[in-house]
Amino acid sequence: MATQQSRHSESGEPGEPEERRRPGRRAVLGAAVLGAGTAVAGLPGVARADAKHGHGGYKDLPVPTVVAHRGTSGYRPEHTLGSYQLALDMGAHVIEQDVVPTKDGHLVCRHENDITATTDVAAHPEFAARKTTKSVDGTSYTGWFTEDFTLAELKTLRAKERIPGTRQRNTLYDGRWDVPTLEEVFRWAEKEGRERGERIWLHIETKHPTYFRKLGLGLEEPLAKLLRKYGRHKKNSPNFLQSFEPSSIQRLNKLVDPPLVVLLSGASSRPWDFVEAGDPRTVADLIKPEGLEWMASFAQGIGPTLDLVIPKKPDGSLGTPSTLVKDAHAAGLILHPYTMRNENTFLPANFKKGTDPNAYGDAFGAFKAYFETGIDGIFSDNCDTALLARQDFVNG
Repeated sequence: MATQQSRHSESGEPGEPEERRRPGRRAVLGAAVLGAGTAVAGLPGVARADAKHGHGGYKDLPVPTVVAHRGTSGYRPEHTLGSYQLALDMGAHVIEQDVVPTKDGHLVCRHENDITATTDVAAHPEFAARKTTKSVDGTSYTGWFTEDFTLAELKTLRAKERIPGTRQRNTLYDGRWDVPTLEEVFRWAEKEGRERGERIWLHIETKHPTYFRKLGLGLEEPLAKLLRKYGRHKKNSPNFLQSFEPSSIQRLNKLVDPPLVVLLSGASSRPWDFVEAGDPRTVADLIKPEGLEWMASFAQGIGPTLDLVIPKKPDGSLGTPSTLVKDAHAAGLILHPYTMRNENTFLPANFKKGTDPNAYGDAFGAFKAYFETGIDGIFSDNCDTALLARQDFVNG
């Protein structure tokens, strides 16, 4: 999810009626992984998040729902099977995948098609000539891009930590995993589901769909084909489909039936498909009652940046909550805002602690503030922290 409407900003980063907000009956482990990122079951302090992953669809999920943002990217390199596995072991309710295509049309899990920062591609002399400059959704990037690699070529690369200066401990796992395909994730989810006796929920985002469609690499059709292959295409299937481009969600709405979520960046931004189509509406227009009603005609939820839920004051501290939660619930939409992280550099000013930007701040205080607005879920890089904060909120 952020710069431009389809990229998560590092600072922001992916209502329901009361009867939907009742927690489920079955307990799912939400392990407290205090800094090290290791699940520890059965010990004092381990969070237990109530959940009911039955066959009733997304309305059966616990509220607030904890969505593991790119897996456990606070502890492992993002969008790797290791990151997804740790999120599941911690007890995250839903695990997010961003999908981009390869040159030969396979869907792989990367936050961006620019893989310069998230793989070791720069260390591969055989791919040196692939480095190039491209304009993606109106912004220029220089690096290596998934659409210039076949899947076989991409599989020779290894994943690495995207922000090593902030998450130095994550670099321990550089090179441990490759770039997974979405199909591999579906197979992993099937295996884990069988072993655990529960369905594994995913939150799948189409990245830069207009950009890729112009390259002849449309995302929605191959995604729908994979969903059908693995039985994840139905109304009550255990996955959300999301995009910063409403037209991508509209296209998916005609192809498959799982719950759909429109992602929303900053208020002054415009979805890139709107820019391409000459639609003058901004996110500020979409979060008005009429915009919410329009999105509710083809989606079941929205994923706003947290600043749309509680705007920040000029000093960076949290201000007064907006009416977005109330207005979205009135339109029948759920809200899964993004993204909570533990580090000071990502927290609102009034929840920072000390002067080290990479140290953990008062993440529990920030979670509490956001949960109190009535949001239905939240994306977090640290789902163990999110689960403990959720437990405090539910039990409080």
